[in-house]
Order: sequence, then structure tokens, then C-alpha cells
Amino acid sequence: MNFKEKVLQVIAEVCEDDVVKEEHDLDIFDAGLIDSFATVELLVQFEEQLDINVPITEFDRDTWNTPNAIVDRLNELK
Repeated sequence: MNFKEKVLQVIAEVCEDDVVKEEHDLDIFDAGLIDSFATVELLVQFEEQLDINVPITEFDRDTWNTPNAIVDRLNELK
């Protein structure tokens, strides 16, 4: 499993919906797949499963809103 697939798996687990694995430009906030509580869980899972620490101050809903955007941002942080 490559890095992008791992990230998509984590997002799908937190969102409880595999649609993010297929629709990489889907806005997960507008689609109602994630809320503020799930956002925190997503950051925790990135640290636990991918060993990437994402400071909450780095997380901006406008730049972390799609699976592709999340993969890009995590690539910058790893």
C-alpha cells in the first residue's frame, strides 16, 4: 500500500465512508462526512497510523477539505 492509499484508508475509517477512496476531490466537510470532532480524530489517526504529527494550528478546513488536499499536506509534513 503506497502513502496515498494509506492516507485514504485513514480518512475512510474516520469518515466511516469509502467514497473518499474514489472521489479524491470531494469536499468532506461540505459532504457532511466529517465534523469538528472527527477532525480531531483524523489528526490523531494520522499520528498513530502514519507517524505524522499535524499541529491543530496547521489544520485549516479550507486547505484540508479534500482527500487529495490532505494527501498533499501530509506529504509536506512527513
